[in-house]
Amino acid sequence: MSSRTKPLLELDKADVRRARSLARKVGKPVVDIASRHTTVSVERATLRLAGLAGADHDRVPWVNHLVDAVRETSGLEHGVALPVWDALRRGVAPDLLTLAQKSSSRSVDFRIPGGKDATAAAKQARTTVAAGIRSIDKQRAQRDRLIKRHGDPKQRPWIYLIVATGDIYEDIPQAQAAAREGADVIAVIRSTGQSLLDYVPEGATREGYAGTYATQENFRLMRAALDETSKELGRYIRLTNYASGLCMPEIATLAGLERLDMMLNDSMYGILFRDINPIRTFVDQRFSRQIHARAGIIINTGEDNYLTTSDAVEAAHTVTVSQLLNEYFAKEAGLEDWQLGLGHAFEINPDLQDSFRMELAHALLARTLFPDAPLKWMPPTKHMTGDVFRGNLLDGFFNLVGTLTGQGILLVGMMTEAVVTPWISDRDIALQNVRYVLNAAGGLTEDFHPPRDGFIQTRARHVLGEAIDLLEEIAAEPGKAPLLEAIADGTFGEMKRPATAGKGLDGVVERADGFVNPAIDLLETGATR
Repeated sequence: MSSRTKPLLELDKADVRRARSLARKVGKPVVDIASRHTTVSVERATLRLAGLAGADHDRVPWVNHLVDAVRETSGLEHGVALPVWDALRRGVAPDLLTLAQKSSSRSVDFRIPGGKDATAAAKQARTTVAAGIRSIDKQRAQRDRLIKRHGDPKQRPWIYLIVATGDIYEDIPQAQAAAREGADVIAVIRSTGQSLLDYVPEGATREGYAGTYATQENFRLMRAALDETSKELGRYIRLTNYASGLCMPEIATLAGLERLDMMLNDSMYGILFRDINPIRTFVDQRFSRQIHARAGIIINTGEDNYLTTSDAVEAAHTVTVSQLLNEYFAKEAGLEDWQLGLGHAFEINPDLQDSFRMELAHALLARTLFPDAPLKWMPPTKHMTGDVFRGNLLDGFFNLVGTLTGQGILLVGMMTEAVVTPWISDRDIALQNVRYVLNAAGGLTEDFHPPRDGFIQTRARHVLGEAIDLLEEIAAEPGKAPLLEAIADGTFGEMKRPATAGKGLDGVVERADGFVNPAIDLLETGATR
């Protein structure tokens, strides 16, 4: 998304190659582990692609019932496809929904078929799941048509604004109002704690805390509303939600089916900040990113979170390391450069001497390392004090860095950060700030060329050097998966997360010989049938 033809920073090309080579070296063993495992959420996502939806009277989703029943009888080592479609072929139930309903009372004995029965079950499963993949393909094509019809925003960065009332029916008018005031991307923040639920709630919801539940119906309602607003405004309004937590693969799948455009999807956020088991997270994020790649969804990574628990100057290189790892994991899963909304943030203590110059250096480093990625630039939060005048000024400086360094996605800062959930009037003032800076300084990049040996270039090269040093330290960790050891040691965000602990570990299953998951096969090969 960068329109610049010549980078503003002069980085040693050998250093950049070394950094990416090290990221591959420490990332590949984790990919290998992910490729040898499945999880309950991956298998539930597969059933969702096959069309299984809904929940029982206690709001337990049918996909949960069916996966749990298969696991208790035949195990998940071979995946759900073989035992489920074998049961359908044997006449245990006429369809998936009925089978799930019967399995909820544990009245179905599943088996792992062999020979011709296994071949037939796998073929039927693939046919059914492929219909769900084609639905995602159709939604991607529809997005392309609507963008062609309505147009993209004229400026970069795209203006990204959060809505978070807890009530989807309140979110909708607020989101539409924000779009009319200039927002290009609407993010519906997820209800606090949903990432730790091992199921996806059903239906439209009105009771979320500090956010709105991510459900398929909520996705559908908001997407339909923003389609109306896109037509009204003559530009396509993008919709964002969160594919993270214990149901990352399922939420990614629902996002693809309902045509969301961006999803929060970081390779380590759930591990570090929600204490979700590392193996569970890496298995789930690989599948979710394969879905995002197929759906044409832009991911947003979460490096900004490291700077809320660590010092933004001392830990700047950990952000760069995480960006390089996120890039490796994303591309391995099939995502392209234009889908990599790699995150970073304006979080240096503003009382520090030269804080603004360092923010510029860090932002330019990210832009130079990832020239074709729509970087997601995050506003100040950690050092917002409740002084709304100071906060609005800080947000103005943040907006200036965003436009000066060619960021792709600019999350609108709020002067009421750390005070209240923003009112519509707060958002209006914040959007005025963004519009002023973009209009007044949008072309300033042409005039801004930091000197080769000046403060900004020197700081950026120093951070890259520290990132390379850290990657080399991680690569030298003992064991077959050094990245897992580094995470356990507290390398990122000062959080120690061992691979043998954490939430969701019991939902990880090692694949057996003969494992079948038609969704993974279709996603990895690009097939439609």
